[in-house]
Amino acid sequence: MNEKLRSKFAADETAFGLWVTSEAAAVTEVAGLLGIDWICIDMEHGYLDFRDIQGHLAAARGTDLTVLVRPPSQDLEPIKRALDVGAHGVILPLVDTADEVRAAYQHFYYPPIGRRGIGGERSVKWGLDLQSYVANANDELLFVPMIETQRAYDNLDEILAAEKIEAVFLGPGDMSASRGAVGEWEGPGVADLNLDILRRARDRGIRTGIVARDTPDAQNRVKQGFGMVSLGSDIGLMIRQIRSMATELGKETVGHRWF
Repeated sequence: MNEKLRSKFAADETAFGLWVTSEAAAVTEVAGLLGIDWICIDMEHGYLDFRDIQGHLAAARGTDLTVLVRPPSQDLEPIKRALDVGAHGVILPLVDTADEVRAAYQHFYYPPIGRRGIGGERSVKWGLDLQSYVANANDELLFVPMIETQRAYDNLDEILAAEKIEAVFLGPGDMSASRGAVGEWEGPGVADLNLDILRRARDRGIRTGIVARDTPDAQNRVKQGFGMVSLGSDIGLMIRQIRSMATELGKETVGHRWF
């Protein structure tokens, strides 16, 4: 698990990803065929469930694509079940403190780090690979806390100092909202704050991820040194492409634009 992604980390290269919000497993299949480094299946927002996650994981089989899940909360059930169906790690939302990181570790890791229970589900190939998976999961799984509130920023050094943190992911929209700029992607001061998080994480050898809003933004994030850059979401990219083509064509149908 996560071998290609970690090799990008080790080489100080940017790993490009995709945010998955659709249940269509073909999205993940195509991402793997295109050589995307990682995807994040989003359960925090939208309607995806564990059956959908299993479909995406099956589509990724045979590739070196890292499949991460953003659970809807920091609770036991969504973290445990995402891992049991075979996720390669989690991107944990709304982490405010190092104590929250350590509490989530209890659900994420097997003993002695945590207290994740041992089951016979898809992650262990229905029990056929249980010994190998259990022996290696604590080292192979990837735990990525999201830094997306002012409180998280205030506690950043303690969060970054938590054991086994290899990467953090930024949420500029929620960070902006927590600072009073609701509905803005990078509200006043957030762009500089993001770069400060990036710098402080790099000083500890920790990679930082962010979602790019378009191609120039992705290019800029690479230049800034972000280790994980999402090219966007599946539906968002479709909208972006349709909007771009429709604009260039000046296309209208029955008096309404396509976007």
